[in-house]
Amino acid sequence: MATPTPEALTQAIEGAVEAVGMGTYTGSVLLAAIAAIVALGFVVYLAMDVLKQNKGTELMADISHQVQLGAKAFLIREYIWVFSGVIVIGAIFTLLGSVKPDLGINFKTAIAFGIGAVASAMAGVIGMWIATSANCRTANGALEGGKEDGLRRALSIAVSGGAVMGFGVVGISLVGLVICLLAFKNEAGLPDTTIINGYAMGASLVALFGRSGGGIFTKGADMGADLVGKVEAGLPEDDPRNPAVIADNVGDNVGDVAGLGADLLESYVESIIAALAIAGTVGLASMSALPLVIAAVGIFASIVGIFVVKAIGKKDAQKSLMMGTYVAAGLAILGTAVAVAVLGEKYTEGAVEFGKWGPFWATVFGVVSGSIIGFVSEYYTSDHYAPVKLMAKNSQSGPAIAVTEGLAIGMRSTGIATIVLALAVFYSYDFAGIYGVALAALGMLATTGMIVSVDAYGPIADNAGGIAEMADLDPGVRQITDNLDSVGNTTAAIGKGFAIGSAAFAALALLAAYMKVAEVDVANIADPKVLAGLLIGAMLPFVFSSFLFRAVSNCAFKMIEEVRRQFREIPGLKEGKEGVKPDSATCVAISTQGAIQGMLLPGAMAMAAPVIMGLIDKGALAGMLTGALACGIMLGLQTANSGGAMDNAKKHIEAGNYGGKNSEAHKAAVIGDTVGDPLKDTVGPSINILIKLMCVISLVLAPLFR
Repeated sequence: MATPTPEALTQAIEGAVEAVGMGTYTGSVLLAAIAAIVALGFVVYLAMDVLKQNKGTELMADISHQVQLGAKAFLIREYIWVFSGVIVIGAIFTLLGSVKPDLGINFKTAIAFGIGAVASAMAGVIGMWIATSANCRTANGALEGGKEDGLRRALSIAVSGGAVMGFGVVGISLVGLVICLLAFKNEAGLPDTTIINGYAMGASLVALFGRSGGGIFTKGADMGADLVGKVEAGLPEDDPRNPAVIADNVGDNVGDVAGLGADLLESYVESIIAALAIAGTVGLASMSALPLVIAAVGIFASIVGIFVVKAIGKKDAQKSLMMGTYVAAGLAILGTAVAVAVLGEKYTEGAVEFGKWGPFWATVFGVVSGSIIGFVSEYYTSDHYAPVKLMAKNSQSGPAIAVTEGLAIGMRSTGIATIVLALAVFYSYDFAGIYGVALAALGMLATTGMIVSVDAYGPIADNAGGIAEMADLDPGVRQITDNLDSVGNTTAAIGKGFAIGSAAFAALALLAAYMKVAEVDVANIADPKVLAGLLIGAMLPFVFSSFLFRAVSNCAFKMIEEVRRQFREIPGLKEGKEGVKPDSATCVAISTQGAIQGMLLPGAMAMAAPVIMGLIDKGALAGMLTGALACGIMLGLQTANSGGAMDNAKKHIEAGNYGGKNSEAHKAAVIGDTVGDPLKDTVGPSINILIKLMCVISLVLAPLFR
């Protein structure tokens, strides 16, 4: 039999695609809808796989239930505040449509905005629900599997729980986007991006409050639990005598799972919408079809990646998770090549003509740069490599060294990552214009299902370790869960690297779209208004971060006082007297109140800044967004990697190095970790949302600023 030529294969694929109608924009929407349904079906399969597992002892199930109730109570209060704001903003959009109908901002924008907000919230709720169901089951898997099979079973359950979050994010976000794409079209039958941008804005708003509020909650509780429980009282981590432990475990879910889900959904949606918005300026249906096809391809690639993790995850959790991530990325590249072979054609941006394969190479630059940034984050935050090992060693000299070394590692980590980002932006633009920059963002997040899965599994493993400690299980169980948790910190840093890197691409594309809609030809820094905006934009990530730091500090202060009070006033609590239990509900209430109060001011600032600057001068707003992008990316990378390094240095010592637990090096590393926790889990993840939220608000309101 003759070997088919590449040309013959391409023609065959094109014929098959054309036969089922996938070669059109409408066909690509259908494909995205099918992929979304498959993702949600996979969510049901994974959730059933988790829920059929044994919860363990009655005490383990009870601890898990307490965590679930605390997380549920916080989300209800948080979403009451957030959706009150959603209703107000939706009313403003509707009012603008009545007063100035020519702007194109109206009740349809409000509807799309509401759909985006609901989709983001749903992803968070689903992720939180399965994570709080998987924690005790993960601990029990480690217990029943023992030394021989405990790691594989615990990893499989935790990954399934994380994958529910991952595929819930892509499934829900694509369903919501497809609804908007079908409901809001322009005269040419293509998406009305003026309306659909509202969907991205709704997702961004909920993501910002979810990440910042959840981050304040979890780190306020964590700092209180560590500084009093570990440093002052000398208790082990997650000791049941510590009143803040339940609040800490609740925080892992509302911050690192529910907040994470909203965060990555927003990143994923905005990367697709940015590509669609730019494609609308090109005027080719195939350019609007391609982002949706790439998103669909990424879902199927991620499903394969999950099965790879489960197949090889017997002895080395980190190796299996990274292998699954790389397999998914490779399949996404292969699928994109097929999509471009079918849909690609020459197009013109401005006066420049780009070739058929330009979008493919731009997408590849995104995938590859995301993988490199992820590896850089892994190198600087994992205790398998020199930076964290040296930091753990230097912690023997005291907490000041632990903090300064951690900050230095984070600052140094920005170097390679930024150079990679800069090169990827340059070459993606060179090959495919600003549309290529948007596709690079989508390429980086095409396998969001996989990225979120390996990220969200970490908090489940962390909670499992807490349950193992509180339920007084065999020490071998805690050893397994600590191993998984340490890997989870690294995969979380990788996930944050992907999110921050994609934020740079997506924000650039959104900024370019804003400038086009607002009719800003050039943001010239010789213009004093633009320069002033640039300086103000560079300042915003720092002031925003200070609000979050202060909120964590205030919450931690109240938590520390409460834990000290209970140790002082409840007889026998600190000594572990039988029948004496801490008042965990009060600690959960303190974190909840502190998070709600702390998230409102930075959130309001993020929403108000682009509106005020845009009303002053549209060019100044372009400058402000540029300044926020440049500074925010650096600060986001630095804080995420500094915090990850500090956390894993502590875990490296707890593994028995440099004196092990309760040594002077350990106490120093614990203090370093309390500094690093709000860096990696509150500030770092929130900054990339700040950048994109300001860009998408500017894009939605661009007609008002013209």
